[in-house]
Amino acid sequence: MKEWWKSGAPWIWLNGGAVTISMVMVFGLITLILVRGFSAFWPHPVLQTTYTQPGEAQLEILGSLRRSQVFTAEAMRDAGLNIPQEQALVDRHLIKMGNRDVTGRDFGFFVADFMTPWSFPRDATVLERREWGDFIGFPVRLLEAGGSVATGDALWPEFKLRLARSNALYDEIRQIERVDIGRINFAIERVRLDRRRAVLRDTLTPQLEAELAARRAALDADYAVLEARLDELYQEAGRDSLVMRVADGREVTVRLADIVKAWQPNNMSVLQKVWFYLLDFKDFIFGYPREANTEGGIFPAIFGTVVMVLVMSIIVTPFGILAAIYLREYAKQGPLLRTVRISVYNLAGVPSIVFGVFGLGFFVYFMGGAIDRTFYPEALPAPTFGTPGLFWASLTLALLTLPVVIVSTEEGLARIPSTLREGSLALGATKGETLWKVVVPLATPAMMTGLILAIARAAGEVAPLMLVGVVKLAPTLPIDGNFPFIHLERKIMHLGFHIYDVGFQSPHAEAAEQLVYATALILVLLIVMLNLTAITIRNHLREKYRAESD
Repeated sequence: MKEWWKSGAPWIWLNGGAVTISMVMVFGLITLILVRGFSAFWPHPVLQTTYTQPGEAQLEILGSLRRSQVFTAEAMRDAGLNIPQEQALVDRHLIKMGNRDVTGRDFGFFVADFMTPWSFPRDATVLERREWGDFIGFPVRLLEAGGSVATGDALWPEFKLRLARSNALYDEIRQIERVDIGRINFAIERVRLDRRRAVLRDTLTPQLEAELAARRAALDADYAVLEARLDELYQEAGRDSLVMRVADGREVTVRLADIVKAWQPNNMSVLQKVWFYLLDFKDFIFGYPREANTEGGIFPAIFGTVVMVLVMSIIVTPFGILAAIYLREYAKQGPLLRTVRISVYNLAGVPSIVFGVFGLGFFVYFMGGAIDRTFYPEALPAPTFGTPGLFWASLTLALLTLPVVIVSTEEGLARIPSTLREGSLALGATKGETLWKVVVPLATPAMMTGLILAIARAAGEVAPLMLVGVVKLAPTLPIDGNFPFIHLERKIMHLGFHIYDVGFQSPHAEAAEQLVYATALILVLLIVMLNLTAITIRNHLREKYRAESD
């Protein structure tokens, strides 16, 4: 036994076991996210049953099963339920009933012992609404301007046609409100700022005043045209409605303008469910959030995350590489340099929230305020760069990940054999030529490794971003058709903060649970894609310079 311990084999097994446990935990977590995330878009069947609990009124239930739990009968009896003494276990089901505006809740837990056998009516319909979550019931009749136009077998085909028309009108309304009117408002604000700038510089002449007034009049005329078109579209969109019968027999009228999509899961084939799944997943990726981020898509969060990481990479890469080159190739070795390196290593261990506080105080208030006073005085007191935004979030993350890039680049430079430097110098090259034409190209894979680690950390950070530019809901994207097209001063959405907000700040926790997993899945996939892109570039550079050195 002593010889076995001295051989080091136990430590090898211990290390291997620890690695194995870690891999199992990581893959288990990824599997959980995959299963819960991808299942969020599947059209679950709608069940119908009657719930009769002793001492309470009978309840008609119509909804989809989300999960089941098993409890001991003793625990249920302690909770006041009348469970037979001979029964050991009790099943409890979480059912999504929808109809939050009708019943006051859209989820409920129900004990299986008090439920009648389930049925799955083929005409049970789920409506995804723009507000108040899903509506589940049975379609009764289709109305146009208050009059019935379709019932029975003709109702569903006619409803699908009119819903497509309603969604087309909604898309046109959103196009006008988000793009066309947004562009006019942006231009009107530019006119106001141009006039205020001229006043501050004492250059407001009657000719300039007339020119600005003409620009404003033209924009007001364009706005009036769009406003009139919006009124027409809203009137057309409010024409049709659908009467639905809920589980307890009441009839509720739902406007088609409030419906995003509708489906009858019990009446769908497997291929139809797969097609619905793909379309729903596409809407989740490219759609905009609704209902306090608990419904709709996450495109603004994906877009904001990608743009922020790209801007951060553009900032951190040159600064990190140049700092590492100076420390390794030019700085005089000594106590001061060792102190600087220790400081860089310690900087990598500083909590990220500290970087957020520093970014808010130095970047946003100090630098941003100075930029506003120097370049945007006409906009004051409203801040332009003196408020959290994309640029400050990217700069804070660049500072956060700078030590990673410096250390990785230094290690890459240290691995370059001294014989290559000496050979280059012996052939007559200067130190600068040797550095930039021999050493730096060979160290490029190490630089890319640092960038990969920086991207992986930056994409998942949340705490500092809450202080320097990330918000719950951003009204506009940081990139649009208005000059200068890339608006670094705007606030953005972020997938990590979106997960935190939906998971911990949502008023409807059960409704948000699957959305949390789905968003986490997209964040993981996004980080993997960014890392794979950087790894591909690194491998290409490694093979390129290896071939050249051979």
